[in-house]
Amino acid sequence: MSDAAPEEAGTSPEQRPEPMVVVEGLHRTYGGGATAVHALRGVSFTVPRGRLTAVRGRSGSGKTTLLNLVGGLDTPDDGTVTVDGTALADLTGEQLLELRRDRVGFVFQGFGLLPVLTAAENVGVPLRLRRAPTAEREERVALLLSLVGLADHAAQRPGELSGGQQQRVALARALANRPRLLLADEPTGQLDADTGLAVMELLRAVVRSEGVTALVATHDEALLGLADEVLELTDGRVRQGREPLPGAGTLAL
Repeated sequence: MSDAAPEEAGTSPEQRPEPMVVVEGLHRTYGGGATAVHALRGVSFTVPRGRLTAVRGRSGSGKTTLLNLVGGLDTPDDGTVTVDGTALADLTGEQLLELRRDRVGFVFQGFGLLPVLTAAENVGVPLRLRRAPTAEREERVALLLSLVGLADHAAQRPGELSGGQQQRVALARALANRPRLLLADEPTGQLDADTGLAVMELLRAVVRSEGVTALVATHDEALLGLADEVLELTDGRVRQGREPLPGAGTLAL
């Protein structure tokens, strides 16, 4: 099974960059006995650097569990997760917090914006947490709001923005600390089809412009064609193979 990005002409295996994410033999079960839920059953794959990889699967297939494990928000029962060359199992609780703060950005279906803060203030929250200088914070916030097309909405609060605009603010916030890995869990799940497509196109553009690696969970077939690779989960297992998917490119696992 090969899950690396397609090899470029003239690039030897020694010259290819180390994958951003390496998952090996991942198992996660919730509960026990007859009611146990086997969310993941021996999942293994890699995510190439600088690419947008979609995790495809129906509700309950294990997508959210997988992203939580990759982001260090949960611990596997068995198996390993390596992010940016760092094995998560080797980290202390404080080191995991630092990794999530400095190297991983999160975008959730529910936006997760603070309603009392403006769009600019929401984007600036991660920078405040690491006590970035005011001038640096304001410059970065202005750049990111411009990047997601919301420069004219900086002073508005979430309740004054549409769902698509709120998700754009959430994306800008996730990029505030210049993460190397962006994890997005059903980022278009609460949006209509056209707005969801626009957000996914923006996410792809951000991957290119910011040099970020993105792992995006979605069940929306229309969005898969925007991904560089598609990984499919079915009942907690990886679907292996390289056959084309409807509306998408090659299945690379």
